[in-house]
Order: sequence, then C-alpha cells, then structure tokens
Amino acid sequence: MKILVIQQKMIGDVLTTSILLEALRGNYPDAELHYLINSHTFSVVENNPFVDKFVFFTKEIEQSKTEFYKFLKTIKVEKYDTVIDVYGKLSSNLISYFSKAKTKISIKKFYSSFIYTHTFKDSKIAKTNAGLAIENRMRLLDPIIKRELTVIKPKIYLTDVEIKKTESFLIDNNIDLHKPLIMVGVLGSDLSKTYPFEYMAMVLDYVVEVIPNAQLLFNYIPKQLEDAKAIFNFCKPNTQQAILLDVYGKSLRDFICITHFCNALIGNEGGAVNMAKALNTPTFTIFSPWIDKAAWSLFENGKTNVSTHLKDVKPELYETTKLKKIKEAYATFYKQFKPEFITNKLTAFLKGL
Repeated sequence: MKILVIQQKMIGDVLTTSILLEALRGNYPDAELHYLINSHTFSVVENNPFVDKFVFFTKEIEQSKTEFYKFLKTIKVEKYDTVIDVYGKLSSNLISYFSKAKTKISIKKFYSSFIYTHTFKDSKIAKTNAGLAIENRMRLLDPIIKRELTVIKPKIYLTDVEIKKTESFLIDNNIDLHKPLIMVGVLGSDLSKTYPFEYMAMVLDYVVEVIPNAQLLFNYIPKQLEDAKAIFNFCKPNTQQAILLDVYGKSLRDFICITHFCNALIGNEGGAVNMAKALNTPTFTIFSPWIDKAAWSLFENGKTNVSTHLKDVKPELYETTKLKKIKEAYATFYKQFKPEFITNKLTAFLKGL
C-alpha cells in the first residue's frame, strides 16, 4: 500500500499534520508513506521516522505552470493507492486528481469535492484538549482506519549531534544552563498576529520581575531585527539586561535546537509555539484577537501549556462581531487586550516552571 499525505502550508501546519504519518504507520506497518510539503518547512519534520519519502513542493513548481505540470506527472508515476489532502488548496486538488489514487480524502469544499472519494466538514467544537487542528486531521483517517484512534501529539526529532552542538553554542554565548532560559516569540507571522510592541515589553518586564535570574532569548529572523530591537527598547533597563538579543537561531533547525534547552516559550501564537510543544517545552501563548483559539490551543492543560485570548477576558466583544471583521480591525482589538489581562494568568505559569 502506498499513501501520500499532502500539507502545503505553514510550518505549524506541516508539523501538526505529521501525526497522520505516525497513525498510518501504526495501522499499516508495511505501507510506503510519502509526505508532500513546501520545501521550506522541512526542518520541523526532518528525521521523522514515520515518513519513507518527502515530496517537496518548491517555489519553482509553485511559480511555473510548466514545472507544476512536470511535477503532476511525477505524482502520477508514483501510483498512490490513497491520497490524503489536508487543506484542499487548488494546487493540491490538482495533485490529488492527477494521482489517480483509488481513495482520495480531503475536507469538504463545494468546488472540489467531486475530486475526492471521501470529504469531511471541519468540526467546530473540540472534544479533547488536543484541539480542533488535531481532531479534524485525525478524522481524515476514518475511511481507511476502521477503529477509534488515540489522539497523537506532534513530535520533533533531534539528533544527539544537534543537541550537543547547540549546548556548546549556548555556553559559548554566555548562557548559563543552570538558570531559567526562556524563549520569547516576540513577533507573529505578521502584525495582525503580533501583540503590540509596547504591551509585549510590559509582559517581559513582568517575567523578569517574577523570575529575576531569567535569561530571555528573542525568536526572530534577521530581517525582523529592527522590530525586535523596538520591543527591546520598550523594556525596562533590568529587563534589557536579561535579554540576549544577539543569541538566536540562524536557521529554523537552529531555533528548534535552542528551544529544546529552554524552560519555556512565551509569546505570540504561531509555528514557534507548536514547535515548542512538540519538544515538550512549556508554553504560554498570546493569541491574536481574530484567531480561533479552539483550533490551535493544542494540548492545553492549564499548567505546562497555557494560553490567553481577548475573548477570555472580554467575551462581549465577540457577541456581535465576526472574526473576519476583527481581523480587519486587529489593532483596535489588540489595544483592548491590555498586559494586565495577560500577567494575571501568566503568574501561575511562571511560578510552575
């Protein structure tokens, strides 16, 4: 049996969908399992023992009709028995169609359902603390696994060499591994998913107030340096002394390895939080006002994985306003998500580290 799982999207999505490969391996130990992902997301699933082959959807394929057509022909040659298309984008619709697989599974969309043999509507209510992003993905396996599955938590696989190299890197950069080390997701993927700079600085001031010997690392990429510095400059002087702004992962894999050594990750919801959870690093997540918390508050337990959302403290704002409208006015809603609403919940998390 040959199965292709398609997940063409962001890093957190690719990591989360990797649970399907683990579930498939547990039920079809002799199957050949392929995972189709955007090439830049490979770092979060590198060394995954449940994937026999990674199929990379590159920028060249995405931007060229000729290259895309060549790619479709390679998919057809593989002769997959089953294709599981997690999000059902136009390109993945075509990939699924060209695969000629006997069984094709995806989410239900009015314009593409005819391509698939089985489609599902996403559930809107989570049944477990795994969250909807996990539960809805697991449902895609129903047509080929005829029994109730145990919820699986995404995992990242690091090598001993990577861990040892990162430990040396941290020590060489004056990190004391005997003191609390906290990764801070200071920036979201865009401003609509980024807690206001001045507010974030106030949260960090509070972290250092509760844990005076904390060492703070910022998660950012070089092109975000000015924004990271702006948040740094809003912090109090003693908080600035706790921030090691020049110590950061030069690549996604480096960031993952550094987070492995952290006592916690605190910051904006996004791929970094999902990666930390996959490493069993405690997380405190600040959700954007327009993001559905039920979908991505994965494995929340009130202790090691905690999150906060404007809707938690001001539910009345959501009674008559849809998330789409909130996204359009995200700055206005963020302004109402004051740091004191966050620090109240953050206290117990910090004291539990």
